[in-house]
Amino acid sequence: MGSADDVKVDVREHGAGGTFSERRLFMQLQVFTGCVDAKPLVRALEASGHDAVLYRDAADPRGLAILGMHEDPAFFVNGFRELLTVEPFGGLAHRPTLAMFGRTYASGFEADLDDWLLRRPRRTALSPAWPWAIWYPLRRSGAFARLSAQEQGAVIREHSVIGRAYGDADLAHDIRLACHGLDVNDNDFVIGLVGRGLHPLSHLVQAMRKTVQTAQYIRSLGPFFVGHALWQSPLR
Repeated sequence: MGSADDVKVDVREHGAGGTFSERRLFMQLQVFTGCVDAKPLVRALEASGHDAVLYRDAADPRGLAILGMHEDPAFFVNGFRELLTVEPFGGLAHRPTLAMFGRTYASGFEADLDDWLLRRPRRTALSPAWPWAIWYPLRRSGAFARLSAQEQGAVIREHSVIGRAYGDADLAHDIRLACHGLDVNDNDFVIGLVGRGLHPLSHLVQAMRKTVQTAQYIRSLGPFFVGHALWQSPLR
């Protein structure tokens, strides 16, 4: 049996060509209901200066969601929390079953690591050209973890090729977050799909159902939040 000295721990994000980074972006979606006038919420978000998106909930005529993002996870228990627990947000009913929280991550092939981890997710979430969004968590089965690295790569590539085709056609763009140990339901990932229209986002989810990953190795998927951006902070 090996000792703790034999275990090499590396928590950095690794990209192509031996590049690495200790930076990553955390993103959190908080969902509320009971809103009859969203204008005070928009004013509060504008005054806060936070990077955020305010969505109208497509499934709830009084529902809204706020997507916050920051490199420092302490933001979510300080500044973001302070914003959401006072008026006008404090008077809304929180829906904790739809809360999602995750962090950007690298797969080892990214040529521009900082862009992938920090800038691209912000550009995607804050683009006025892509107001529609579908957010959902997922958990892979233990069987996937038991596959070899080569087998896992083949399964993930099939998924990636489809996603890239929708992105190249400007139909759907994704934000992929890891949430291991961060999710109350023990999910592995949070996925955000954004785009100009809602139908292509739904179509992409449908197309992914036929992949090996979804058909064989996804243990749970959802719940889903579907929203349309009412307000987005300017991209800085």
